Order: sequence, then structure tokens, then C-alpha cells
Amino acid sequence: MSQAINAYYTITASSEFREKERLRAKARHDEAQALHNARREAKQEEKFEIARNMISDGEPIEKIVRYTGLTKESIENLKV
Repeated sequence: MSQAINAYYTITASSEFREKERLRAKARHDEAQALHNARREAKQEEKFEIARNMISDGEPIEKIVRYTGLTKESIENLKV
């Protein structure tokens, strides 16, 4: 058992192992960040779609701002 523990400590102490672990952690972080950004963009696009529908129904911009949380300027840009 002590040989296994010593082998584990020897392996994990190497700079090559630490670098691989650092790269794995970075890859996991990058993947999580990409997923977070994709979800945020999907929510934003959903808000724009709601705003487009409200514009086509003739709703006032102030109401669209209140319901979607979008800025007045971004909604006005959708009208163009």
C-alpha cells in the first residue's frame, strides 16, 4: 500500500502531470463558459423575438421595454 501511495505522490509531483491537470481544468472552465454564453445569447435572442412580435402587434415601445428588459435603443433598431 505504501508503494502505491509513494507512486501516486511521485506522479502527481511531476511538472508534466501538473501541466496536464492545469490544461484539463482550463478546458473544463472554457467549456462551462461557452455553455453559459450560449444560454445567455439564447435568452437575449428570445427577448428580441418577443420584441419583434410586440412591434408587429403595434405595442408601444415603453411597454416592450418593460416586458423584455431591452433598452429603448435596441428596440428602435429592430424597427428598421
